[in-house]
Amino acid sequence: MTSSRWHAHGNVYLVSEDDALTPERVREQAQGTDGIVQVLRADDDVLEIVIWNTDGSTAEMSGNGTRIAGAWLMERSGAADVRVVVGPRTVTVRAVGDASYESEIGAVKVGEPETVDDVELTTVDVGNPHAVVVGDPDDVTRLGPLLETHPRFPNRTNVQVARIDGPGEVTARVWERGVGETTASGSSAVAVAAATHAEGDVLVHFPGGDLRVRLQDGAAWLTGPAEPVGA
Repeated sequence: MTSSRWHAHGNVYLVSEDDALTPERVREQAQGTDGIVQVLRADDDVLEIVIWNTDGSTAEMSGNGTRIAGAWLMERSGAADVRVVVGPRTVTVRAVGDASYESEIGAVKVGEPETVDDVELTTVDVGNPHAVVVGDPDDVTRLGPLLETHPRFPNRTNVQVARIDGPGEVTARVWERGVGETTASGSSAVAVAAATHAEGDVLVHFPGGDLRVRLQDGAAWLTGPAEPVGA
């Protein structure tokens, strides 16, 4: 079994070719990371993966995880762009600069604003579930645990608290389902952008760094870094 550590703005994933991962093994191996990208199949330009959270649960989607997986395959095969298959979704990842990659995330569905336990939020489906609250990002440590496991979300949810800084610019913090607070999150960047902007380019500031989202016709593209830990 081979593995390597990669990160995107400090969001660390272990890319593993272990085909015998179990929740117990994941909890052991994922210590010190934000999860494991398990490689099920890798060709020159197609990669099939499973994304594991640190608590041993699996995630339907990860913006940073799929971008890291794409970068890992490009380094291995030399391809300029690859397709990453995660569950029913296929994400196309292409190199756009030094350790920078654009991912074609696909369809994004934004729900109607609602109130849960006096908290106003907007749900967003990016292939995985999100609850976006517009407010003080520092409230994420209070609202994240409250909303992640709330009965409103029987399968739990990712939570973001975002401040709109101006047109096309947002600052946010993230509470990831099954992980806790992380320095950055790709799918969360898409969720925050879609919940606060209808179309266009959105720069999302996280504690770990910035991610760029482009929204067009109900779909999203995400641009950000990915590189091996220590590179």
